Amino acid sequence: MAGNGGIIGPTKVVNSPQTKCTVFTSSGTFTAHNCTVSSARVLTVAGGGGGGASLGGGGGGGGVLCSPSISITGPVTVTIGGGGAGRNGCVPSAGQACNGVNSSFGPTAATGGGGGGGTNGGGNLSSAGAAGGSGGGGSGKVPGGPGGSGGSATSCQGNAGGTGIAFAGAGGGGAGGAGQNGQSSSDGGDGGAGTDKSPIYTTATFGVSGVIGGGGGGGSDGPDTAGAGGSGGGGAASGTPTAPGPSPANHPGTPGTDNTGGGGGAGGGGPAGAPGRVGGQGGPGVVVVKETIPKCASGVWDMNTVFDEVAAGNWIKRTATVDYLVVAGGGAGASTFGAGGGAGGYRASGYGPSPLQGTAQRLGLGDYTITIGAGAATTPTPGQRGSNGSNSIFGCITSTGGGAGGFSTTLGNPGGSGGGSGNSGPPNTAGSGNTPPVSPPQGNPGGAGGGPSPNGAGGGGGATAAGVGAPFPSCGSGNGGAGAPNTILGPDTSYAGGGGGGGFRSPGPNGSGGAGGGGAGGNPGPSPSSGGTAGVAGTANTGGGGGGGSGSGCNAGGAGGSGIVVVRVPNGFTLAGTPCAAFCGSTHPGGDKIGKFTASGTLTIGGA
Repeated sequence: MAGNGGIIGPTKVVNSPQTKCTVFTSSGTFTAHNCTVSSARVLTVAGGGGGGASLGGGGGGGGVLCSPSISITGPVTVTIGGGGAGRNGCVPSAGQACNGVNSSFGPTAATGGGGGGGTNGGGNLSSAGAAGGSGGGGSGKVPGGPGGSGGSATSCQGNAGGTGIAFAGAGGGGAGGAGQNGQSSSDGGDGGAGTDKSPIYTTATFGVSGVIGGGGGGGSDGPDTAGAGGSGGGGAASGTPTAPGPSPANHPGTPGTDNTGGGGGAGGGGPAGAPGRVGGQGGPGVVVVKETIPKCASGVWDMNTVFDEVAAGNWIKRTATVDYLVVAGGGAGASTFGAGGGAGGYRASGYGPSPLQGTAQRLGLGDYTITIGAGAATTPTPGQRGSNGSNSIFGCITSTGGGAGGFSTTLGNPGGSGGGSGNSGPPNTAGSGNTPPVSPPQGNPGGAGGGPSPNGAGGGGGATAAGVGAPFPSCGSGNGGAGAPNTILGPDTSYAGGGGGGGFRSPGPNGSGGAGGGGAGGNPGPSPSSGGTAGVAGTANTGGGGGGGSGSGCNAGGAGGSGIVVVRVPNGFTLAGTPCAAFCGSTHPGGDKIGKFTASGTLTIGGA
């Protein structure tokens, strides 16, 4: 009998996870260092744009694309984009410098930086910066005219270039900030800052100590200050010397630093038709690949070792314990004499008030659809009930949209939290919360109106408290119910506050919005038929209910705030999301991975 538990063959031991970074400064092919690697985190930086000439704008930094997880199924082609050429100042008309060239890892590509705007030899024609990964800066212009506008940036890859002014070019945009506009006293604008990726790729040497994608500085005229290059390889611009030298017009901009994607600095001013006022070339890009070799090995395993490693928690895990915060869109407040909208349903695990904490989800590795509920639209028509917010969904958790606020004799609608009732509604009645019912409850009812005679309106319900009913007899309205504080993102932030009821007439008061994004009710006017204000909208991505319109004049009810979904998993798992604009990923100081969705998208859970 074999000594390894009955299995014949050589045994393997559990490997510790290993992280390896590969830096590409020229085009080539990436091959994973272990056959078990199925994905990698990849930083792709394109070439920077060239700097404009003769009071030109700085080149935009190359686009910076940080992909948390790219599938690896075999060798991958890597292309490093070159920097764009700077513009020569001795040309008949103004024009942009050249854009940087795209860099790519397989099908994933970062966009080259936009070329800086340039002027003609005399400086009396200006041009805009080009669009790119980060936009090029607009050129300056003489005599006395406006400069060129800044180029736009590619979404999630960089920032726009600045706008030039008379006698001063603007800085190119950088991955970490927009380019600075041309400054007074003929000072060129600084290039936008780059972004520091060294905390993610800790074992790699790249960029300027891990900072990449800085914008080039904008050129200046006379002895004034030329724009500095942005951190992360942006080239500095040139000004004009105070005294002629051997080549008094030779004021080229500084090139962007190699393999940073930095934009080229702009050329300075000088006599019309003089040679050499060329902008600096953009810096070539770079690609950094980070692969984590899992704790696994091929071959035969000793059964005793398998048992021990599973018991110790060292065996590779395929199921993640996922804590969540799921908040639906808030309901809208009613218009004119309107009640506040109810907050979107609030459901959470692991964080927030303990009575409201549900059970964490156990999810396998893979993709999951995230739905973010929209807040209900504003209620513009006088004397109209609001509408309900939309549901937010993650896995098996659905939070229900907040209930609409009622008008006059109508009750608020039921929902995650219920809407308040109108100002003439039956006393002690309002829209119900936690509808449909779940445990722990997802919300509370709205507040009652001040009926049966016309009076104030009720506030919408919140995650931790019911909406406040209108005091009777009084001209005041009820406050929105309080939302729930939650630290799943780190900071203590409140969500799902109810909207306040609109004030009936002076002296009011109107109802305040509940903590957690609830909108306040409209301020009342001197009489029920004149003056006053609209209800305030619930705060975006809190699920707050909208405030009711005041009872004076034709005042709209406030829109509900949109919902949000946040997920949190232990260290050892990865989170990624698409589209880029909807998802924001982060790592808690304790190691947990956090993903926040502010719009609908797809969550990908990966293993160690």
